[in-house]
Amino acid sequence: MNIDSLRQKIKQNTDESLLQYVAQLPDHAPQLRAAMEYSLLAGGKRMRPLLVHLIGNTLDIPGQDQAAISMAIECIHAYSLAHDDLPAMDDDDLRRGKPTCHIQFDEATAILAGDALQTMAFSILAEAPMSKFAQDKRAILVSILARTSGYMGMCGGQAIDLASTGKTIDIDALTRLHRLKTGALLQACAEMITLLAEELDPGHRNALVRYASDIGLAFQIQDDILDVEGDAAVIGKPQGSDIEAGKNTFPALLGMTQAKAELARLHDSALQALDSLPYNTELLSAFTDLMVKRTF
Repeated sequence: MNIDSLRQKIKQNTDESLLQYVAQLPDHAPQLRAAMEYSLLAGGKRMRPLLVHLIGNTLDIPGQDQAAISMAIECIHAYSLAHDDLPAMDDDDLRRGKPTCHIQFDEATAILAGDALQTMAFSILAEAPMSKFAQDKRAILVSILARTSGYMGMCGGQAIDLASTGKTIDIDALTRLHRLKTGALLQACAEMITLLAEELDPGHRNALVRYASDIGLAFQIQDDILDVEGDAAVIGKPQGSDIEAGKNTFPALLGMTQAKAELARLHDSALQALDSLPYNTELLSAFTDLMVKRTF
């Protein structure tokens, strides 16, 4: 199975699992539950579950462990997007070509949906069926996800982004911003799933985490490039919307040629991390190509 077909399969499985989880919630707040479902299933690419799956299969991690981590990560990702789109944050009306949560429902419901999705992520890690080995790792999994989604990760990066909007920052600050805002959750995928591999060599775990860190930043640089060169109908937002909003981007700071050179450097660095591993990493290499060459 090629990487595109595999991504579609993982997306379908993740969507179905998330839908089932929300469906079993009691119906005392139907609009909130509908907004949670809307945010979870609003056309996400499911790159994070795909990364969890690829590393998990490489290390022979049980499928139920992969599923629990994938669902938790996607709950955090969906909550962050519902909140990022709010008028007080990025003030976006469209997400992936569809009305954002606060437009489809209302601001209060979007805030509550994000809050509920965030807490649901930790409920999944605490309660979802997992292997016997993973049972003893639940607290560490919660800790990793809390760190990478909170002040030390995604939320901290978003705060830097908001503070720097309309201002010019240097490339080191922009890199730090996106390693936190975008890269931290992708790195968490590797940190969490490798934790569940029995007797994994620490050097091999570090290589996989380093790999995820590189492609996390590469993913954001490609996003910035697509904001300039991408098809609005494919990327789901107007071309040039980041620059118009006063956001700092890699092409704006470095120029397009240098931004693409940095993307290529990160691509090569990620592949070098894989080359150090004694596993079949063909699909992880293909995932790297997908992340840096995507048009969506």
